[in-house]
Amino acid sequence: MLGRVMTIVWVLIAIVIVGLGYIRLAPSDPIQWHVAPQGDVDKDLKFGVVRVVKTGSTGLGQFDEIARATARTTVLAGSVAEGMVTYVSRSKVMGFPDYTTAQQDGDTLKIFGRLRFGRSDLGVNKQRVERWLGQMQL
Repeated sequence: MLGRVMTIVWVLIAIVIVGLGYIRLAPSDPIQWHVAPQGDVDKDLKFGVVRVVKTGSTGLGQFDEIARATARTTVLAGSVAEGMVTYVSRSKVMGFPDYTTAQQDGDTLKIFGRLRFGRSDLGVNKQRVERWLGQMQL
């Protein structure tokens, strides 16, 4: 009986380790995640956030500098010169990836921050996007 219980425990541990490994190592497909933010108004979503801000024509450049300076955040695709950039930000402990796409549309900066895994981001993307916007010189 004890041997069967230990086998089940080890199988469960192995499943957790494989799951966490997948979350950390799963590739991010730019075709799926580097998409233009939709909408013209701010929205708080269960899985993320949309922000639309009048920044002038230099908004994306400022946003890009702030995002790149953030720990555990890298560029997935795009550039300021292209007018749209998608960033991957990973949580500190578990390495969960979140995606933030920022697009310059004239004098307006459109931002879409969202999770990849799960059903709710618990407000993490909203906090990150608003922190980055708060650091901008508007």
